[in-house]
Formats: sequence, C-alpha cells, structure tokens
Amino acid sequence: MSTNKKRALISVSDKRGVTELAEELSALGYELLSTGGTAKALKEAGLKVIKVSEVTGFPEILQGRVKTLHPKIHGAILAQTAIREQQKDLDQHGIEPIEIVVVNLYPFEQTISREDLIHEEALDNIDIGGPTMIRAAAKNHLYVAVVVNPDRYEELIRELKEEGRVSAESRIKLAAEAFAHTACYDAAIAAYFNGLPETSSVLFPDQLSIGLSKVQDLRYGENPQQQAAFYTPPGLTTGLAAAVQLKGKELSFNNINDLGTAWILATEFEKPTVVAVKHANPCGVGSADTVSAAYRLAYDADPVSIFGGVLAANTIIDGDAAKMMLEIFLEVIAAPQFTDEALAVLSQKNDLRVLQIPLAINKQIFCDIKVAAGAVLVQTSDREPVNVRAGRVVSGRIPSEQEWLSLEFAQKVVKHVRSNAIVIATGEQTVGIGAGQMNRIGAARIAIQQGGDKVKGAVLGSDAFFPFPDVAEEAAKAGVTAIVQPGGSLKDAESIEVCNRFGLAMVFTGRRYFKH
Repeated sequence: MSTNKKRALISVSDKRGVTELAEELSALGYELLSTGGTAKALKEAGLKVIKVSEVTGFPEILQGRVKTLHPKIHGAILAQTAIREQQKDLDQHGIEPIEIVVVNLYPFEQTISREDLIHEEALDNIDIGGPTMIRAAAKNHLYVAVVVNPDRYEELIRELKEEGRVSAESRIKLAAEAFAHTACYDAAIAAYFNGLPETSSVLFPDQLSIGLSKVQDLRYGENPQQQAAFYTPPGLTTGLAAAVQLKGKELSFNNINDLGTAWILATEFEKPTVVAVKHANPCGVGSADTVSAAYRLAYDADPVSIFGGVLAANTIIDGDAAKMMLEIFLEVIAAPQFTDEALAVLSQKNDLRVLQIPLAINKQIFCDIKVAAGAVLVQTSDREPVNVRAGRVVSGRIPSEQEWLSLEFAQKVVKHVRSNAIVIATGEQTVGIGAGQMNRIGAARIAIQQGGDKVKGAVLGSDAFFPFPDVAEEAAKAGVTAIVQPGGSLKDAESIEVCNRFGLAMVFTGRRYFKH
C-alpha cells in the first residue's frame, strides 16, 4: 500500500540553484530522487538522496544511457492517483507517486557550437530520458508539477510554503513551458541533422520547427496597442542574438528592428563604416579610415533624418567618435567594442542604449522569415558579398577608378534599402536615398531631391532594373556620372542609349536586391 510520501525527482544538466531548491524541498518533507551527477552534487551538499536505481531495483546501464526509463519511474510520474484502478496498480507494484519533476536536458546546443565537435559527441548529448520524463510530467500536470527552468525554482518554493501545494494554474503554466522546452530541444537537433553533409544540408524540410528563446518582454510592439517580445534562435554567436546591452533603457520593438538593418549593413563593409537607420531604412552611411570620419560622413549624409535614429559601427568606437555622437539625440549605438573613454562619454546620457555585438562569423546558415496574413515565408539570407566590378559595363564609357569605388559602395547600401530602392553616393558616403516607393522613378526623384547639389558627380545604384529609361534620364540631368543596376529589362537598350548620350557609365550586375 502507498505510504503517501511526497517525492520530487531532480535530474538536471543546468545545476543553477539546484542545491538550494533541493534543500527547500527536503525541509518541506519531500523525499529526493535523483540520478548521476545531480545525485552526487546533492549528496555532497549534505542532502539525503534516493538514487533512481534504488527505486527501480535496476542499475544504470550503457554508461548512463539508461537510468530512468523504467515503469517504477514513469508509472510514478504518469499515475492519476484519484482513479481507483490506477492507484491499485501503484499499490500492487509498490510504486510511490512523484509529485514534482525537476529536469533539464543535456547541453546539446552548447555542444554543437564547438569548433572541434565530432558527430559522436553530438549524439551523446541528445537526451532521451530527460525529455521522456518532462513530457510525462507535463501530460500529467493535473497531478504533477514539472519544472525545466531554474528561474522558476523560487516561485515554486514560495507557492509550496504559502499554499502547501502547487496550484492548478501554476502546473498548467509549467507544463506549457515544459512542452516548449522539449520542442525547442528537438528543433535544435533536427536543424543539426538537416545541416549534415549526409542530408545535403536540407534548408527547407517538409516540417520546419524553429526553437526560439525569449530574451525579454517588450513594452509594446510597433505601436502602443500591440504587445511584443524579443526572441533569439539557438546556437547563434553573432548578430543581435549575441548582443550585450552595456547601458541605457530597455530596447523597444522598433529599436531592435532598426538595429537589425543597421548592423547587417555595417558588417557588409571591411573599412570602418557607420550606418544610421530610421524606420528600418538607412538614412546615412559613411566609410572612412577612422570611425570618427565615418560617422561624420554618415551624419552629413542626412543630418535631419539621423535625429532619433539607430546607429551601428563595424569597428571599435573611441572617445572622439563618442563625443561627436553625443551631440545629437540617438536611440541606440551598437558596435563590436567601445573604449573605456567612449563608454564614459556615452554614459552622460542615461537613456541612450549602448550595445556590444560580436563580429564573429557563425557557420550556421541564416534564414529570413516573413509572415504574410498568417502564412510563413522562409528564404536564405542574401549574404554573398557585393561585387560590382564583376558586372558588365554596357555603356560606351568605362567607369573611372573613383566611380568604381562609389558604385560598389552604393550597391552595398542599396542591398539593405526597402524596395523600390535608389541610392546615390559620392566617394564612400550616401548623399541621397529613395526607399520603399511603389515605382522606381519615384524613388529616384526622392534620392535626387535629397542629395541636392551633391548629386553632381555622384553615382547611382538601383536594387532592380529600370523598366523605362526615365531613371537614367533624371539621373543624367541631375549630374550623376555612373549607374549600377541589375539589367534585364525589355527596355535596357533605351537606358543604355540615354547613358551614352549624356556620357554616363553604366554597369549591369545581373543581381537584384529586392527587399520588401
């Protein structure tokens, strides 16, 4: 017959706070069941622990691969003790119910992120018993509380002390978190296997699972009436997933969205580059020999739009650059590193958000995900470097060396501007950007108007071909001297004729950069 003992099973890879949790549970009268390294850690802390093998009457085998896969464990977790027939089974087989299951899983994601990984190590870190116990406990949440997150230990103990039990509401919440935990774990494993050479690196499997971990809740979404949160995928060691906020108030939804554009564009360049972004579009970009000079170019490109914008640099920000940046209101400044002087300067503005983002290149394949009225679109990210010089000169005049430099610069920027997109640049500075227009001539006119007199002697980059010669005509009349575009229009010949008539150089790359 059951002795109505209270039992908690604890078996964790992430041992944060587990000793303190076990001490509290023991003080509340729970018997502690455990396995392997967790049992050892608890015993070393002076706690009385019952090893799972003592409960099952069967030793751990296969070098620890099989420990908890036994009816006396899973019967204890899955039992619905209010049902007489099930309680009878427990009594007949001498099984004591388990009320609390505290389990988290082998560090699979950390293991596969190692440079020296071998496949056998990845396999060894695929947990079997852990997910089985978690799912069993979550399924039986009417009777069992399952905890997979060490951050929940404190509230679990508080509720046990105050109420004497874990409430039904809490058990449902814990079960939901548990199922999400195992789903993300399996998604990471599936992604790893789909990336192996033997699977030909499957990009788009028939069933796509994406495990995301919440970084933080956000105050609201794009607008105050929308709710939002910030998530990152597993295994990434670069980009916003690896960002560390050094100072400033909490990031907003729009901050993060804008920063994504700014950071990806800044890292297109090897030379020190500063990118200012407003409403997900670059408004000023500059490259130079120093970060201070690059910032001055980015600022001068559009001193109006940069106000209240998001800034990203692809190199260390020093004190001189920080002082210049502090002269205007900026929402966010991001860079791979800041000098101590720069941080001291930027700390003068309490609300300014300062983020450090590593530049390390991650071997994982990046994908872009878009949601369209409930449907999900997935595509590989366009991370191939821009190479305008590999294009084909279609005009009678070949670009000068300075024009080649500016064309390359303009096309790197246009790659990250919302379509229809036109970028006018001189040297390594944008002077006019036309973004997100319904027609190409409209984007061109905006860029030309914004550039003003700076357009004379500048170059123009386009994200897609010219359907009509009107863009070439407007550019030529404004003083543009060279154009880069994909080509491929039925009316390419008319645009080429305009360029030859006005003495413009034009390069076709065959590469489109739509960004919707």
